[in-house]
Amino acid sequence: MNRLFVAYKPTGISSNFFLSQLKRKYNDKKAGFSGTLDPFAKGVLLIGFGSHTKLFRFLNKTPKTYRATLWLGAASDSLDSEMIKNVEMLEEFSLKKIKDAVKSLEGELEYEPPIFSAKRINGQRAYDLARAGKEFSLNKINSSIYETNLISYCHPFVTFEATVSEGTYIRSLGRIIAHRLGLEHGSLSALERLSEGQFRFDGEKSLDIKKSLNIAENFYLGEMDNLKYGRVLALEDLEIQKDGYYWLDNGDNISVINIENQTVKYELGRIYTC
Repeated sequence: MNRLFVAYKPTGISSNFFLSQLKRKYNDKKAGFSGTLDPFAKGVLLIGFGSHTKLFRFLNKTPKTYRATLWLGAASDSLDSEMIKNVEMLEEFSLKKIKDAVKSLEGELEYEPPIFSAKRINGQRAYDLARAGKEFSLNKINSSIYETNLISYCHPFVTFEATVSEGTYIRSLGRIIAHRLGLEHGSLSALERLSEGQFRFDGEKSLDIKKSLNIAENFYLGEMDNLKYGRVLALEDLEIQKDGYYWLDNGDNISVINIENQTVKYELGRIYTC
């Protein structure tokens, strides 16, 4: 089965475990996902079956939008509700101060990722080192925060939405909001991914891969049998000849090519639409 769709991962299970459930549901073993969600998080997860797993890096899946609930005063090494070790009792803030703190995230942001993350340090995952109690530091990263909105404030819980660049740690955004309110601690009690680029959950309906790619369509003007049988393509037979990745429509399948230094190479061969 070749299929690409958006699934909705529930909270409390890993992305890998959720994928195993989908494999059983659709009775197919060759499947993968893009954009891991933490076990405590829920929401949109892009799923590919068959050859469609090869398309993930060419999909229009940024920016991403999340809805999160921040628990003000809750201390957690993982910056979420899974490792809460202390909760500070706080006086309520004004709504304006909360709104200003949430809005202050917008723009280019440099910050420290959570120590419980998949970042690698000398070949080891940061979360493995953190669980082992080893001391280490992570380099700061940069993210683009395109838009933030306060959804509700019911003390001590702040629910907000954020539209961000790929690789942004929403748990870190929660910590930054807490710090900008003058607090030492703040951890997420809930996290939901609402969308990945153009993709939102719609009942696991199959996606049209020709409308889901973030690369331009090119057009082959030569003998179509060359394309059909995966033969070498000449640059002069392509409508667009600039360097870059493109997809070619072969009817019931597509190919992805890479033009580099006047040379045309297949990045992906025939990917059938269904």
